[in-house]
Amino acid sequence: MATNLEFKAHYQPLKSLYPKLTELKATHRETINQIDTYFYVTQVKDPAILEVCKPRLKLREISETGEGWLIYYERPNHNESRYSQYQLSEVTNPSTLKTLLTAALEIETIVQKQREVWMFKNTRIHLDRVADLGQFVELETVFQGQTETEAIDEHQHVKNTLHLGTADPVAVSYSDLVMQKS
Repeated sequence: MATNLEFKAHYQPLKSLYPKLTELKATHRETINQIDTYFYVTQVKDPAILEVCKPRLKLREISETGEGWLIYYERPNHNESRYSQYQLSEVTNPSTLKTLLTAALEIETIVQKQREVWMFKNTRIHLDRVADLGQFVELETVFQGQTETEAIDEHQHVKNTLHLGTADPVAVSYSDLVMQKS
């Protein structure tokens, strides 16, 4: 599975991050609307993983393009930066797959968000406006050709430049927050 280093925090207002993103020299990639449908994961290959984290399977649909991604990930619920192991596959017909997965696994919850995607080297910076939850910033430093130390240093540099040390960290997935609210 692929690995990234993640951090998520409540952050309001997101627009206050724009000057810091400019200082960082981050590049705006796109603004998209996503629907993430989470399915129940009842079986795992390695039951020991359940002691560390709750594995998640979601179908991501992107409104603007009609594209979809099936994403499986394992990430511990910690407030600080944490490693995430993930696999993803592009989906050519997300609505058909959603029907199939709903029949086989059932829907656990649905998360709707508008996401601004910014990039700094191997770090994706997400400015998220999540329906019924509020505004968040999320960092994902992808391990891609650099050493672990280099990835950690880059991740920390982004956190420091954006002044995220004073943000309100979030340990769990948006799906958990949506379910807690219902």
